[in-house]
Amino acid sequence: MRRVAGALLLCLAGLATQICGAAANPLAAAPDWRRLATPADRDRLRRWYEAWTQGLAQARPVAGADLAAQGALFAIDAALDDPAPPVGTYRCRTFKLGSKGAVGTGFVSYPWFDCRVAAVGEQLELMKLGGSQRQVGLLYRADPTRAAFLGTLLLGDESRAYGYGADATRNVAGWVERIGPHRWRLVMPYPAFESTIDVLELVPAG
Repeated sequence: MRRVAGALLLCLAGLATQICGAAANPLAAAPDWRRLATPADRDRLRRWYEAWTQGLAQARPVAGADLAAQGALFAIDAALDDPAPPVGTYRCRTFKLGSKGAVGTGFVSYPWFDCRVAAVGEQLELMKLGGSQRQVGLLYRADPTRAAFLGTLLLGDESRAYGYGADATRNVAGWVERIGPHRWRLVMPYPAFESTIDVLELVPAG
């Protein structure tokens, strides 16, 4: 008890940066995403801004009002500090911006489903629990406003996910960002199917 109280006092006094940082950042012990991502996923995560601008340009002509109505969700520079969502249950919904060639309409929104954030060792796991396309993967440390997401995609009635890296068309790479007091997004640039950029919105359930 004395050790916990002492650490808290050091945090408050600003004298124990390492102790405070580890307590405040749930991804402090997680590995660097660059060591684990495939070359293709490192490339599309580096091109996140390009994907945003392309996707928004393709979506605005058909869904300008829908984009504006969501406020910070589709604002490129909306990311805030402390990106990792707390462990718990969430409501989540997917938006697809842009299209690949002649496939797609430029903007698609899906209904709310359930998502979950769980602790897996020293990392966080994010899993979409419903819908025909369900992302599941781990969060990795990146920078103060973003956590990297590396995972895979379950389709249809599949109950078991591919291992990350086993199938390039199932790999999912994205940035997790906090965009409000209780609002997060998983931004997935250049997904394998359909769109230019996918955005998964998360808000606490209940």
